[in-house]
Amino acid sequence: MKLLLDFLPLVFFFATFKYAEMHKAWAAAFASEYFGFMVSGGVVGTEEGPVLLATLVVMVCTLAQAAIIKLRGKKIDLMLWISLGLVVVLGGLTIWFHNETFIKWKPSGLYWAMALVFWFSQAFLGKNLIKAMLGQDIELKTPAAWLTLNRIWVLFFALMGVLNLYVAYNYSTSTWASFKVFGVTGLLIVFMLAQAVYLGRHMADQAAEDQTPPSPEGTTKTGEQP
Repeated sequence: MKLLLDFLPLVFFFATFKYAEMHKAWAAAFASEYFGFMVSGGVVGTEEGPVLLATLVVMVCTLAQAAIIKLRGKKIDLMLWISLGLVVVLGGLTIWFHNETFIKWKPSGLYWAMALVFWFSQAFLGKNLIKAMLGQDIELKTPAAWLTLNRIWVLFFALMGVLNLYVAYNYSTSTWASFKVFGVTGLLIVFMLAQAVYLGRHMADQAAEDQTPPSPEGTTKTGEQP
């Protein structure tokens, strides 16, 4: 359920953008008529309509995501609060200024916030968030292995933020929207597979301990009867 809620804003953003992109005149007219009061000048151009409508949809979806979690009696995690804040502020700026650049910065802001949280928790609080998430199910050989894994996550999200901006500034908005859904998902899958390989190499070997036969009862360490 949580995974579905996490992906819904992204899916709706992409679907809305692609539909509006194929019907630009309709998107501009619809946005101007119903959301013109939110836009500087009150009129949405044909090139601005798709991203403006998609931004409105992702804002509503993210707000709904937080509301659903709250209504279910669950705690809204820090990353969702950050995502909600970014999408409201940057989405609002995108709509008001007719400028898609703001919403394109949102993924990078979220990735960098995640990298900062993982780094800050380890460096200043002495808390390894990766170990906190996985430590109950996985045991690694050394504390250094957990530290390295945490650094890998920090580096991955820092680079993802840079990559998002590279695509945003060097390719069309349509290409960026596709990358946001398919490219990022593919990179996350590759990252998780690489992490699985790393974990496999550094997991504590319990098999040997489990197969070690117990000492026979009634014998001393030398094997002699008392």
